[in-house]
Amino acid sequence: MDRPARGLHGQAVEIIGERIVRGGYRPGALLQPEGLERELGVSKTVVREALRVLAAKGLIESRQKRGTYVRPRADWNLLDGDLLRWQGRGVPAEGFLADLAEVRTIVEPAGARLAAERRDQGDLDALAAALERMAAAGSDVDAMVEADLHFHRTLLACAHNELLTRMEVVIEAGLRVRDHLVHGAEPSADAVPAHRAVLEAVRAQDPDAAEAAVRRLLSQAEADLRKVMDDPAAGDGR
Repeated sequence: MDRPARGLHGQAVEIIGERIVRGGYRPGALLQPEGLERELGVSKTVVREALRVLAAKGLIESRQKRGTYVRPRADWNLLDGDLLRWQGRGVPAEGFLADLAEVRTIVEPAGARLAAERRDQGDLDALAAALERMAAAGSDVDAMVEADLHFHRTLLACAHNELLTRMEVVIEAGLRVRDHLVHGAEPSADAVPAHRAVLEAVRAQDPDAAEAAVRRLLSQAEADLRKVMDDPAAGDGR
């Protein structure tokens, strides 16, 4: 997933982009570069470059006589890593979480099937190492989130399909938001056994078992997230 750019230009992209994605600037709204320069305390060049980046993401467009305006959501590059990250900040909209969950349900079980069929010893070693990271994370929420992301990215890579691997940007967005909500709610149940079941199925070259193990993970993940969204003090994590 895209990481926040550094420097004044990167900060301007972050601030303006997140405002658009989170509804601070609605579709059709005009952006005033001079006002942004004053508000953000940056130069005309910084704002111009930030707007150029946001235009490339489909968020805005500039036209003579009309100025710079926010494009309709249908025009946005919703699979862009920054857009996914901005949507997931704070308390994300339920529709966003539901869309991510549906994509995961479509992509990850199929990826696990391919991983079981195509994995090599290097893949198995990488999955085992990812699982060890999860076990070592303990109660450290940030470490657990990163370890969980690493495991699922590695699983997709084991499918040896370049296009499928690119879906990691969506998987990471869904996992990162979900994991911080669930694991941060209260001490989480041990997620390692459920992930180990995926590894063992892939190791056994059993596509059906690999798919079933991932579907169990996703089902539990959805249940945990629903519990947290209904009661932020709850959640048992996967």
